[in-house]
Amino acid sequence: MTTMRAISQDVFGGPEVLRPVLLERPRPLPTEVLVRVVAAGVNPVDAKTRAGGGMAAVLGEPPFVLGWDVCGVVEETGYGVHTLAVGDEVYGMPWFPRQAGAYAEYVTAPSRQFARKPRSLGYEEAAAVPLAALTAWQILVDTADLRPRQRVLVHAAGGGVGHFAVQIAKHLGAHVVGTAREAKHEWLRGLGADELVDYTAVRFEEVVRDVDLVVDLVGDGHDATSTRSLDVLRPGGLLVAVPSGASPELAELAAERGVRATGFLVEPDGPALARIGELVDAGRLSVEVEEVFPLERATAAHERLAAGRTSGKLVLRVIEA
Repeated sequence: MTTMRAISQDVFGGPEVLRPVLLERPRPLPTEVLVRVVAAGVNPVDAKTRAGGGMAAVLGEPPFVLGWDVCGVVEETGYGVHTLAVGDEVYGMPWFPRQAGAYAEYVTAPSRQFARKPRSLGYEEAAAVPLAALTAWQILVDTADLRPRQRVLVHAAGGGVGHFAVQIAKHLGAHVVGTAREAKHEWLRGLGADELVDYTAVRFEEVVRDVDLVVDLVGDGHDATSTRSLDVLRPGGLLVAVPSGASPELAELAAERGVRATGFLVEPDGPALARIGELVDAGRLSVEVEEVFPLERATAAHERLAAGRTSGKLVLRVIEA
């Protein structure tokens, strides 16, 4: 039996439940690839799932291996794989919301859930892209069908998803307003934000108006952000509530005001990742990696995530390329 290093957990709980283990290395089924993971992104959904929320209802009881953001090298291909070959550098968000097991040296998944790694990015940078960038892309492009000159409000604009949403919305020709602490404003202006609101100093609904789309990455669980966001939408506008979704009460309130509210869940999307990679290589989209941790320090990465106020993403370095 060939084994691999991984980070697992036996119970739900805080960052301290994460522990190094040795597991059997997976083998690819037909249409799947085996990817040697060089780096894995760390996302808020990882922490929520670790604690018993997030995707825990899908994964079931521990033990399981967290992580969905993958960047690495194709080690083996199953029968029927035509788009990738051994040695290809790839990135992806496989299997979400089912277990992908990115906090490990190897993962297997359908080949078309991956795309070739952007040439201009290193492994750690590329590992920070898939889940966050796909969330932003699928909200702005697929859900909202964002058009030039429309007005977009991005809550938590300085976070992992938020900093991609700012850039993609700007690429699509929108006028971008973001909420973030003052310390992040200069950086976000450099990414394309047209207006910024320091939510610690002013209520955003007091200074923002006539928005076509709100990308709410905070949710009603924090100071009724989703509900308050209805106040800034113009008639027919759309609120996409990501962390807490759109409750029946929120959807009903939105309808009463002549706007719409919907929840959102990202899904694997190799073709979209290929388009995102083209934007990265063209210099139209950048990724912010705040800190990289060795795989064995996954607990420290989750502690850093819990501390909040991260600019961009945190990443685990799994193995050397």
